[in-house]
Amino acid sequence: MKRRDLLKQGAVLTGAVVASKVASSTSKVYASEKKYRWRMVTSWPPGFPILQTGVERFAKRVGELTQGRLTIQVYAGGELVPPLGVFDAVSSGSVQCGHSAAYYWAGKCNAAQWFTSIPFGMDAQGMNAWFYQGNGLKLWEEVYSDFNLVPRPAGNTSVQMGGWFNKKINTMADFKGLKMRIPGLGGKVLTKAGVAVTLLPAGEIYTSLERGVIDATEWIGPYHDIRMGFHKVAKYYYGPGWHEPGSTLELIMNKKAYESLPKDIQLAIDTAVAEMSAYMLSEFEQKNAQALVELLKNKKIKLLRFPDEVLSGLKKLSEETINEMANKDKMSKKVNEDFQRFKRQLVEWNKISEKAYYDFML
Repeated sequence: MKRRDLLKQGAVLTGAVVASKVASSTSKVYASEKKYRWRMVTSWPPGFPILQTGVERFAKRVGELTQGRLTIQVYAGGELVPPLGVFDAVSSGSVQCGHSAAYYWAGKCNAAQWFTSIPFGMDAQGMNAWFYQGNGLKLWEEVYSDFNLVPRPAGNTSVQMGGWFNKKINTMADFKGLKMRIPGLGGKVLTKAGVAVTLLPAGEIYTSLERGVIDATEWIGPYHDIRMGFHKVAKYYYGPGWHEPGSTLELIMNKKAYESLPKDIQLAIDTAVAEMSAYMLSEFEQKNAQALVELLKNKKIKLLRFPDEVLSGLKKLSEETINEMANKDKMSKKVNEDFQRFKRQLVEWNKISEKAYYDFML
């Protein structure tokens, strides 16, 4: 028995020595390998919850997964390049990667808009399905290849809210003459409805709404809207966010920089960004639900749903607008056709699955 105990102890000791040598050898291998230093720019203000903080978490995660072989220094919007300078900075190679939203680049690449969100498009779950199980990511990579960029889905806001209004919207006629801050395709749709659409930087929206320079604005959802203070200067809070039902954020990487990395580091980035996407979406869901409870404590706020007549009217105008955008070039048409085909299949399934369940649950 003593001999067996000694043999066991010897085996354990031998195993520990071997493990120690392997760990030491691995550490030496990593220490001797080339280290990479990337700079990452974003479109978000410093410390901006969920978006900027999510990006910083992603950068830290990449460092952990690569054991320090790739470190990413994150710069908020305006710290290194302007918030809307992300695309050009990464494309040119002046920085290696960035985080933003593809529909900001509609002026440079019309087809980019479909990779964030389009009016009456798919929600977050549908967008993820299109990217990972459909042709979405392949098409995105094809579109961005002309700009020396590699894209990845990098978070989603989920369904946004329809906006804050100081005027009730009962019919489509109520949009005529309304002054509203709303960007993107949603803005183009409302222009068709007679809205005087304006684009304002985040810092000017509150005062413009307070002083009557605009009658309405959209932002994101309850969590971020409270932080902006819109509930203090607007009476009506409308939903749903027909214009952005599931806005995907993007990680864009300079193609040359990405392809110069070892395969295992590329895998670490792809793994970390997929993790960020899941974390960011769950964070939006939780914080918006929590913030809505706080908002509803304010009896002065009227939480309203756009009437069916209004949603139907907006949907018709959206279809016209999207078709116009899709027919601008071959690539946009190709992306839109694939997007709409995937969406039709998904809608039929959702009618008998999630919608049927929510209709009963609510």
